[in-house]
Amino acid sequence: MDTLPVITIDGPAGAGKSTLGERLARRLGYLYFDTGIMYRALAWAVLYHGIDPRDSIAVAELAKTLQIQVNHPHIADGRQYSVQVDNQDITWNLRQPEVEANVSLVASYPQVREIMRARQRAIGETGHVVMVGRDIGSIVMPDAPYKIYLVASLEERARRRTAELQIRGHHADLAQISNEIARRDSLDQHIMQPAPDAIVVSSDGQTPDEVVETILRSIGVAHGTLGSRN
Repeated sequence: MDTLPVITIDGPAGAGKSTLGERLARRLGYLYFDTGIMYRALAWAVLYHGIDPRDSIAVAELAKTLQIQVNHPHIADGRQYSVQVDNQDITWNLRQPEVEANVSLVASYPQVREIMRARQRAIGETGHVVMVGRDIGSIVMPDAPYKIYLVASLEERARRRTAELQIRGHHADLAQISNEIARRDSLDQHIMQPAPDAIVVSSDGQTPDEVVETILRSIGVAHGTLGSRN
């Protein structure tokens, strides 16, 4: 069976995967799917329903029944996508510090990851999609023909996340965010290895558009080997 074009972008928190994925998808006319928002949506729902994030059984049970919808932006407020949980728009809630502090724990439970990976895989198999996450190229879509692993220094990632939160009106302390990202790196180490056939790209010192061009050249778009959907 032929594999429809799928581009996976993995890497650590704050490396710029979301910005890159959105721009790359827009450039190619593909669906942009940040798979991490599924875990963020679950973390938000766990807190919203008053569930202890340390209760792996309760978290997994919620994951089984939770209705998570990811669509193209329907509000022109700078969002990259629209996310609804049980018909409630929570798009901007996904970046709240309390969600940030609990998402790695919620995502660490094997049963939760199994549930979410099945949902992610179903979307990827439709083809013509840019999938962004931590383990997409290595585990969720190992047969994807184009795999990118994006890296950036801890300092650069913390600076970006601080600026993002401040723009959205949240209090953000650079040192605290740096420590939180380092903690997440430690928790997520088991899923942060690039796929053997992934192209490793550093975003340090490059603008998002420059990184997009680097990747397009790497996967052969400039030479016509991967066509857009448009």
